[in-house]
Amino acid sequence: MLIQYLLLIAVGWFLVFFLRHHGTTRAAAGAKLCFVAFVAFSVYAVLRPDDISVLAHWLGVGRGTDLLVYGIAAGFACASINTFLRFKELEVRYAQLARAMALRDGTSGPLEESGDLGQHASDEA
Repeated sequence: MLIQYLLLIAVGWFLVFFLRHHGTTRAAAGAKLCFVAFVAFSVYAVLRPDDISVLAHWLGVGRGTDLLVYGIAAGFACASINTFLRFKELEVRYAQLARAMALRDGTSGPLEESGDLGQHASDEA
């Protein structure tokens, strides 16, 4: 079936795209555009199911519902890849922030001597 090859190529292309350009504005814009296209296709599929069935037959899929399920599976795989890479990026940022805070606190002396501990306690109250 033609759709199997198209979906595998699409998922592979998204994987390579997100791995090479993750964290850039180009990748973020691409993800948002793909999301908007997916939502538009879903709305069109709800409004015109006969057109989706015709497209499914044209792509070699038995029913329009099966075509939607294939699209949802491919979209979920791409969203999972993007989310995984975003969490990895956030972990790196948190580690860098914790390292910077530890270095800053290590050079200024203990917290009790600098008076920071008392300031934080008064801010929380």
